[in-house]
Parts: sequence; C-alpha cells; structure tokens
Amino acid sequence: MLEILQDVLIILLAGYMTWDNGSGVQVIGSWPVCTGFVMGLITGDWHTSLVIGGTLQLMSLGVTALGGASIPEYGVATIVSIFIATRTGVSTGEAVAVGLPVGMLTLQLDVFVKYVNTFFAHWEQKLLHEKKFSQMQGAYILSVFIWSLKYVIPVTAVVIFGAPLVNLVTKAIPTWFTTGLEVAGNMLPVLGVGLLLHYMPVKKHLSFLIAGFVLSAYLNLPILGVALLGAAAGYIIYRNETEKTKNASYCLENDMEGDDFDE
Repeated sequence: MLEILQDVLIILLAGYMTWDNGSGVQVIGSWPVCTGFVMGLITGDWHTSLVIGGTLQLMSLGVTALGGASIPEYGVATIVSIFIATRTGVSTGEAVAVGLPVGMLTLQLDVFVKYVNTFFAHWEQKLLHEKKFSQMQGAYILSVFIWSLKYVIPVTAVVIFGAPLVNLVTKAIPTWFTTGLEVAGNMLPVLGVGLLLHYMPVKKHLSFLIAGFVLSAYLNLPILGVALLGAAAGYIIYRNETEKTKNASYCLENDMEGDDFDE
C-alpha cells in the first residue's frame, strides 16, 4: 500500500514539473537537487535521493533552455534514477545510468510536444479573435495537459514497468525519427536567439554582441567566461547610467534653487 502511494506521488511530482517549468520560479524541474529533496520526502531514502540529485545537478550546470532550445530533462532523470535506486537496490551510479537515457528521451518528446502545441497556439489565437474566451481557456488547459505528458509518460512507464522498459523503448525508436527530432531541436535555439535579438536593443549595444561572438567563436572562450565579461560590462553601464541620473537630478535641483533665489 505504501509503495502504491509513493508511485502516485512520484507521478504527480512529474506532472507538477509542467507548472514549475512554466512559472518564473522553476525550482523542481530545473534543479535536480531540489527534485532529489522532494523524492527524499516521498521515498524516505534521503541519502540516496540527495546523492543522485547532487550528481545530476553537477551534470546539468550551465545547461538551460534559452530561446526555445530543447535540453535533456534532468528533473525527470532524477526522479527515475532515485526510483530505480530505491526500488531495486542498485548503486547510485547504475541508477543514474538508467535515468539519463530517460532524460534524453524527454528531450525528443519536448520537440514533439512543441510542434503539437503550435497547433493549439493558433487555435487559441483564432478563438481570441472570435471572442470565445471560455473555449480559448479550455484549449489552453488542454495544451498544458499535452505539455505535461513529456514528463508524466516516461515517469509513469518506469514506475509501472521498471527499468527494462526504458532500455526497450530507447532501442525500439527508429534512427530516422530521432535524427529528425535532433535536427529540429538544433534549429530551435537558432530561432530562439533570433527572436530574442529581435526584441532586444541590438543596435544600441551592437559592439558588445560582436565582442561576445568573437570571444566565443574565434578565441574559444567558454560561455561562462563570456557571461562574466557581459555581466561586468552591464555593471559598468549601470554605474554610468546611475551617475548620469544623479548628476542630472543635482543640476535640476540647483537650477530650481537658482530660479527661486532670482525671484
């Protein structure tokens, strides 16, 4: 009975990742160590849960889905790894070796559900123009449900059938299908970056964009190094703008005092 309750809570945790990853907080799905903490509450095995969560946290550092990019779901990999380790008694290394392929599988599912939800986005827009707001809300909820399937389906399958199913599924998927999804997934970051640049003041800060490209493409500086230089440049701009604002306010106050004195 306890195992059944744990299975239900684990599946609900996978479904909650849909809300968590879509919110501005992003604690559970984006931070495997936090997922490990929740899994420790569910399974009662704190040591195994936190060790696996910390291991996958280190693997996921610097990996983020910016601009519509698809990345492995390390949160799902954490859930599956901890479930396998606590139920079968295998080592944490072997459990992670089983969980990671599931995280890679959800990467392919992520691309697929994005394509499917494109249909819902256009449908919701059509309903909005027709002022059918209740139907639009229903379509939105349905799209969220479909989005959650990329988390719920793999976790539910592992919970019900165990690790052998994971290996069976990864071997059964045709190469042409995974290759097609991989090509589409590689295009999404480019599209996402293009969309971000469209809304950012690129012309105003074009020199920084060129400098970052040169540092990364020609000098092979790691992304973290480029980001730190960008943060430093941003801080300098912030300080300069703050000083300009203070000086402008000071001059305005002096002008007002001078006008009062003249009167």
